[in-house]
Amino acid sequence: MANATLWKNVAIAMQSAIAATKTITAITKANPGVVSSTAHGYANGDIIYLDVQGMHQVNGRAVRVAGVTTDSYQLEGVDTTLFDTFSSGTSAKVTMGTSITTATSINGSGGDFDFEDTTTIHANQRTQVPKLPNPATYTMDNIWDITDAGQAACKAASDAQALRVFSFTFGTGGKKMYFAGYVGASLMPGGQAQGLVTTSIVITMFGSPTYYAS
Repeated sequence: MANATLWKNVAIAMQSAIAATKTITAITKANPGVVSSTAHGYANGDIIYLDVQGMHQVNGRAVRVAGVTTDSYQLEGVDTTLFDTFSSGTSAKVTMGTSITTATSINGSGGDFDFEDTTTIHANQRTQVPKLPNPATYTMDNIWDITDAGQAACKAASDAQALRVFSFTFGTGGKKMYFAGYVGASLMPGGQAQGLVTTSIVITMFGSPTYYAS
């Protein structure tokens, strides 16, 4: 029996700052993957954004740091055992200082896979393999408020076409999802007669999300 989660008491945060990049020299194939990065300066629990070549499965991901030593750290919760081989990359610490608190609804779409037909002339039934997933998108209706700091930050990111890291926390101390994405936010007001004035904010995910139980 699954532990049901409701869209209730959900905290949405967006990147407010990102530090200078740190060079990554290696990522192991292990559970969890271990990163080599000289004098990286991270602490356990920090959120970092990865820009990686070779091991494309971690490229564009926001992950939590654990098992810190002076020149290495773990990618908490990320099993890299079957990933491709790392060639080069960087990381950057992210500060999640912007809260989005005006959402009245949220709808997810995308993330589904296309499949390639692999049926041979010798087969007696069709076969197929998954290709790349389609981009995942979250669309939020928000109470329109041009003075709201979260909406203003989304508008600034949208205008700059800038990548931002987001987190969803389901309940106090609850499940977490981290991901990077691009924001579309014109803050154009909408609604219906005598109804609430709302505005739509869209986030298109870049890279894969990372999940944590708490």
